[in-house]
Amino acid sequence: MDAEVAGVMSARLDPLLASASTTLTPPANPPKQPERIGSLPSLRDAIFVIQQQQQPELLLATLPYAQLLGMKAFYQEGELVLHLPTNKSNIGNPTLPALHGGAIAGFMEMSAVVHLLMSMESVRIPRVVDFSIDYVRAGRLEDTYVSCSVVRQGNKLVNVAITAWQQDRHNPIATARAHFLVD
Repeated sequence: MDAEVAGVMSARLDPLLASASTTLTPPANPPKQPERIGSLPSLRDAIFVIQQQQQPELLLATLPYAQLLGMKAFYQEGELVLHLPTNKSNIGNPTLPALHGGAIAGFMEMSAVVHLLMSMESVRIPRVVDFSIDYVRAGRLEDTYVSCSVVRQGNKLVNVAITAWQQDRHNPIATARAHFLVD
């Protein structure tokens, strides 16, 4: 930067910097922190109780994104199956109509989180490290189901295989692989 440009910038910035306050003062009336109502359990306590009772529906009720999607869960022959009911807000292509790929991916990722929380002893929500999805066929505007299986569990990382289908489990609409940090 040449001296002339530096001089112009300095002339413009110096008065602004001189008038700027260097100390931060708190607002006169700070907002009050919400008080804890009664003895509500923490999320960790709630997850622990839900795991003990093996009630994934209660877990879904604590997860805002699962509520947004309208996810449901049930056990079928001892396997946890997650259900995404038909919802017009999940349409990506209205001419078919087909589910939005992001809705399918979000449902599959959240299903893997729920599967891990229900099958592991950890009460911490798993953090996504990697998620890779393969769309096999168009997801029609109908009920969608997901099953998950843990491929490998290490001390900190878990690899999960996820399969989504609609009418027939043997004709998946998408498959995915995910790695989660579960420390």
